[in-house]
Amino acid sequence: MVVLPSTRTKLMPASELIAKTATEIVALLKAGEVTTFDLLDALEVRIAEVEPAVNALPTLCFERARDRAKSLAGKPMTERGVLAGMPVAIKDLLNVAGVRSTQGSPIFADTVPDTSDVAVTTLEAAGGVVYAKSNTPEFGAGANTFNEVFGATLNPWDTSRSCAGSSGGSAVALASGTAWLASGSDLGGSLRNPASFCGIVGFRPTPGRVAHGPGALPFGSMSVEGPMARTVADCALMLDAMTGQSPVDPMSLERPAQSFVSSTASGRKPKRVAFSLDLGGITPVDPEVATIVERAARRFEEIGCVVEEASPDFSDVQQIFQTLRAMAFAASKKDLLVRHRDQLKPEVIWNIEKGLALSTEEVAAAELARGRLYHRVRAFYETYDLVLSPATIAPPYPIEQRYLEECNGHRFSKYIEWCTVAYAFTCAALPAISVPAGFTAGGLPVGLQIAGPPRGEAAVLSAAALFEQVAPWAHTLPVDPRVPRG
Repeated sequence: MVVLPSTRTKLMPASELIAKTATEIVALLKAGEVTTFDLLDALEVRIAEVEPAVNALPTLCFERARDRAKSLAGKPMTERGVLAGMPVAIKDLLNVAGVRSTQGSPIFADTVPDTSDVAVTTLEAAGGVVYAKSNTPEFGAGANTFNEVFGATLNPWDTSRSCAGSSGGSAVALASGTAWLASGSDLGGSLRNPASFCGIVGFRPTPGRVAHGPGALPFGSMSVEGPMARTVADCALMLDAMTGQSPVDPMSLERPAQSFVSSTASGRKPKRVAFSLDLGGITPVDPEVATIVERAARRFEEIGCVVEEASPDFSDVQQIFQTLRAMAFAASKKDLLVRHRDQLKPEVIWNIEKGLALSTEEVAAAELARGRLYHRVRAFYETYDLVLSPATIAPPYPIEQRYLEECNGHRFSKYIEWCTVAYAFTCAALPAISVPAGFTAGGLPVGLQIAGPPRGEAAVLSAAALFEQVAPWAHTLPVDPRVPRG
């Protein structure tokens, strides 16, 4: 039996708890004003209210969560980690021991792993309590969250619209109030696209900042795990809980001396920032998104920064990204293509086959080009502290579309090409965040992308926090799902 602190006041209604930020919830946990059990109860109420309309959290594990909460309750508060018992949703690409982990694929529809990914165990060691798995497209491919196991996840701002992907379930859970914190992963924008489409915060950190695995490609530097939340401070809190070196991940970095939460409170202003809508002409941009993002970027002048139109040279990013991404798919998924081709969606098959068709010369050329790109971009940051751009180039598109097929008169040649504005920074191995920038005339969210220098998470977070302070739309969540009439 768990004994509640004697100082605890009358429990808040579930709706009041759901409306609070993760930072506020952790403070309540540490003060003994609420327990993890109270939070899990509130989440169950909210999930019952909104989940049928959005399909963000198809797998729930509340019994496991309450067992974890009992274990934490038996420890002194000083030993409960930075999250102190905060419930966390985990993207369905990460294994959670004892919980159905499908990767969004019918091939793994009934898989229940015995062990958790190190990213999960790190969060749990920091006081996180896993209660749900969030929906994702098959193997994270497609930039739109639907699969043959659980179906589509719908955008709560308009349930006829996509929530993007691949961390769409996490973004929708945060926006609709069934999560305070949620994990995501990002290769081609899988954290930042859903954050933009759903009006939340999604942060792609430096490769190695968040240890994950064991995986088939432990030395890969394209795909990373990262935090998703409703506010910048909450995102920093989760990043603090996710960081740390692990022998499971040979790329993982030591935990920095300064917490990321302290970075958001530092008030440190960038002196000179670059702004580009199309990153030097490599992508089209929807006109309404362009207007919203440019207005948001100019808010940095109010903060006291010099804002100049400029961009690193990303002219060869398509060759780099498409080649290296396909190579990774071929290396890690070839056996699935051989044994389960009939169960794979077309986008996954296309990626694997493209990778298998690559020549040694093509792979070598892409690796060399990526090296040159990195050094060009690194030199650019000797002049500018940050780069501002759209997080996505268009508002949320109809859910029936598998991906964004065209934008501003340009028809994309590949299904993933519409994410260029995000994966340009992936290729440069830079930290980048999507923060809410405003809304379209139809009430759909648009995100501003803030990209920092190599290993510059602190600079990104401090700037994002300052921007959030002057952004009037930063505290509009959670939103009740909006189902269009007719």
